[in-house]
Amino acid sequence: MTSIPEHAAGFTDEAGYLDFATRGPVGTAVADEVRGLVDLQARSRFGAGAALDEQAGRVRRAVAAVVGVRADQVAFQSSAAEGLLLVLSGLTGGLLLPTTSSTAVVLAVHGAAATASGPTPSVVRPAGDVVTVADLAAAVTDETAAVVVSLVDPRSGALLDLAAVREAVGDRLLVVDADEAFGVVDAPWALADVVVAGGQAGVRAGAGTGFATFSDRALARLRPALRGVAGSAATAVAPALVPAPAADADAHRLGPADPIAQARLATALEGLAEVGQAAVAAAVADRAARVVDLADAAAMPVLTPRVAAERAGTIVLAPEPAELTALAAALHNHGITATVREGTVRLSVHVTTGEATFGLLRDAFTAAAAGTTWA
Repeated sequence: MTSIPEHAAGFTDEAGYLDFATRGPVGTAVADEVRGLVDLQARSRFGAGAALDEQAGRVRRAVAAVVGVRADQVAFQSSAAEGLLLVLSGLTGGLLLPTTSSTAVVLAVHGAAATASGPTPSVVRPAGDVVTVADLAAAVTDETAAVVVSLVDPRSGALLDLAAVREAVGDRLLVVDADEAFGVVDAPWALADVVVAGGQAGVRAGAGTGFATFSDRALARLRPALRGVAGSAATAVAPALVPAPAADADAHRLGPADPIAQARLATALEGLAEVGQAAVAAAVADRAARVVDLADAAAMPVLTPRVAAERAGTIVLAPEPAELTALAAALHNHGITATVREGTVRLSVHVTTGEATFGLLRDAFTAAAAGTTWA
């Protein structure tokens, strides 16, 4: 096993980067893999294609090892948004989703519902600021065929307990949008019927990478409604024939994947498996707690739950509107990369977030509180 310091040493992101929920800088292993395969692709020596073709099986094995499923239950996707649309388009019957769902979930549900035999969505409106397991349990009815949740609320950073959600929804299909959770949260992923995530954030595999995993009953119940060539059992057929869907999770795919993107995701996940999800999650939780402490010391309002088990690696600050500009300017002027949107500031950490970054953040908070935004 690799230790957290050893794992962190494999990355080169500079101090001040606190936007891992948007874009996680790739590590040296991923960058080296890309350079090697690009060179191989450029030269295209005899037999080079085999090294590219084998990335499809490699990435399925890498995802399966981390999620806890079989390789044939994994479908590579170019993004979580693509995976969610393909999955939800295969549903029929009642589909329940919280109003705190990610934009990718909302758009996928809207697109799926517009199809001729798509699902019938209904929303869960939380009693408080964030959706809870109790909210979900109260909203489930006999007409509910499936429930889709964003494990991390993108607006507040609140984290749902996956095991508790599984118990609350019972025998309905449980679809989990893990886009802001995967790579920084240690969850019992195999309890979900479908897990969809991109690799650009916490996994740190870069854009154009993602996956969907399926339980056996999900594969049995979901129709591969929007499958493409990559989701078919055969690709060389007469024009008048429609090939049957693939016999496994690949039935829920569109076009052929970029093998270099598959290699990036496989490399990142192999590194995650080596250090362990639990170790990474613990390190991220410690760093998230540091951000909360610094925000409290500067009297910055924190929207994210205070209980460590109820948050991931994202801390959302909700300053008064008149103070938002000063805070955003102070962060910028002190070299802090963060996301400012909808009246909030989102700071997200990873294992590489160190003392230098915390020092910059402390200085930025101090400057914002004092009304001084220059470094």
